[in-house]
Amino acid sequence: MKKPTYKGKELLPLSVIDAARDGDAQAVDQVLRYYEGYINKLCTRTLYDPDGQPHVRVDEYMKRRLEIKLIHSIVSMS
Repeated sequence: MKKPTYKGKELLPLSVIDAARDGDAQAVDQVLRYYEGYINKLCTRTLYDPDGQPHVRVDEYMKRRLEIKLIHSIVSMS
């Protein structure tokens, strides 16, 4: 049986979501890894050095805040 996909990416199994909702640390980690690319995209910033050269970086502070919000949302769903 084919696994369901969305835009070529395999979807997160419902069993993992349920386990994460029940507080399973490994399942929460799996959910965070699943959304890591999206979170990185949201947290990408262009910074400029003193010479005016642009540098594209991931804002780690914002990334951690979004991960914490995601974890809080998962755990408080029950």
